[in-house]
Amino acid sequence: MWGVLLIALGGLLAGGTVPMWRINRVLAVALAVCALLAVAAGVLRLGYFGG
Repeated sequence: MWGVLLIALGGLLAGGTVPMWRINRVLAVALAVCALLAVAAGVLRLGYFGG
């Protein structure tokens, strides 16, 4: 369950990155990094590529 929620959180963060790019690029990059971390944590939590 947590893995799916983390992937969903990553999607929300990625969706916020696109409009934020026009306003503040530094914050957009930070959101993109957080989105990647959330998706990676979700995938690892689900057991894919986790060994």
